Amino acid sequence: MSAREPGLGAAQIPASDGPAGPPEPVARGAGQRSPGRLVLSAFVKNRRALAGLGLVAVILLFCVLGPLFYQTNQVTVRLDLAELPPSGQHPLGTDASGYDVLGRLMEGGRSSLELGFAVAVVTTVIGTLYGAVSGFVGGIIDAVMMRVIDTFLAIPGLVLLLILVNLFTPNLWLIIILLSLLSWLGVARLVRGEVLTLRTRDFVHAARMMGGTRWRIVMRHLVPNAIGVIIVNATFTIADAILTLSTLSFLGLGLPPPHADWGTMLSGGLNYLFDGYWWLVYPPAIVLVATVVAFNLIGDAIHDSLNVRLQRL
Repeated sequence: MSAREPGLGAAQIPASDGPAGPPEPVARGAGQRSPGRLVLSAFVKNRRALAGLGLVAVILLFCVLGPLFYQTNQVTVRLDLAELPPSGQHPLGTDASGYDVLGRLMEGGRSSLELGFAVAVVTTVIGTLYGAVSGFVGGIIDAVMMRVIDTFLAIPGLVLLLILVNLFTPNLWLIIILLSLLSWLGVARLVRGEVLTLRTRDFVHAARMMGGTRWRIVMRHLVPNAIGVIIVNATFTIADAILTLSTLSFLGLGLPPPHADWGTMLSGGLNYLFDGYWWLVYPPAIVLVATVVAFNLIGDAIHDSLNVRLQRL
């Protein structure tokens, strides 16, 4: 064999200009991003998410910070100022009781948002715990717990709410409690369905083999993996609670005076709509619709972002 003719082993070894260094680390590409980053990236790029967040931010600033800069009397009735048209002193006019409509919108929005967020929190906590326990335990306990939910769901929620509100004096906390008791049922069924699919996963079996208790598995493994569905439902619950309060107020069963909410303003303004008092109807209607649409947009955007994560996994 000639010196110029490489051997069989040498032919298989590529030439190198220097000593071989350590292997270069593999860059983490876009396809290998964590599920959380995928969801956040998809959410930020969603136009509906940006529109919903923008609307919610404007409404929160209007209702929370607005009264600090635009202070009005929302307690004392001023019949001498009743039904004044929009002017420099009252940008949106006054209502039949002499209240400034712009200040009334801020006060009513604060009550509506407080109720919406409170109902969403209480409903989410109760429904999540109930549905997670029911889905994880299974068997007879799951069947009994689901029959309890089916029994309550068979009762028309709005009819039951109207009866309970008529039996007691309406106030903000009472309506929060009643709406929470009627709204957690759907959350429980939703979370139970998610837990039924998650409890057969390998990470749950591994947690059991490592001696994890049922409570620890539910709270540390199952609930966090269902958090996306829970958040989506919570955003819809905020919108539904605000809309339900407006419905009760429209029927005359909302918050008693001098408390205000958008439904009460809308109900009172409809009596004067055909008399030309448009500022008593359109402002509360527009703000109410914008708030409900904003939270629905956020919920849809989160749902779409979660679907993007599932497609990438």
